[in-house]
Amino acid sequence: MMEILNDYGIVLAVIGAALAALIPGIASAKAVSKGGIAGAGIITENPSLFGKVLILQLLPGTQGIYGLIIAFITFSQIGVLGGSNDISFVKGLLYLAACIPIIIVGYTSAIRQCNAAISSMGILAKRPDQFGKAMIFPAMVETYAILATLISILAVNGVSGINI
Repeated sequence: MMEILNDYGIVLAVIGAALAALIPGIASAKAVSKGGIAGAGIITENPSLFGKVLILQLLPGTQGIYGLIIAFITFSQIGVLGGSNDISFVKGLLYLAACIPIIIVGYTSAIRQCNAAISSMGILAKRPDQFGKAMIFPAMVETYAILATLISILAVNGVSGINI
């Protein structure tokens, strides 16, 4: 029975890597889209704000990049990008678990960061000179995406060193 399960270790690891890219990527696409919709309204009133609004719109897109980084690291560790991919069921499960921080926090923070960015666009619409302050609100949400990315990187690299 354990031999059969061990054949699925690579499957679990690939699922973790794929979800790490997909889930935050989907949330980032949705968030950047919502930011673009809000930004378009502001730009119609004040086209000179385009650069500042664009930066705020793009901020929630970073979670998709972070998820892609975790997927790439995971794929390189499990041998999908070359090398041996003989992974036990338990180790595959650990790789999947290592991807969970960026999967969950990446999704959640992209949506939440979008909301903060849209609110910050409202600040710009009324007070264009307050861009620095407006950037702080979505940047605070970004902190948690970065922390989740770091945890997933440490976890994926930690799993690769375990012999099970």
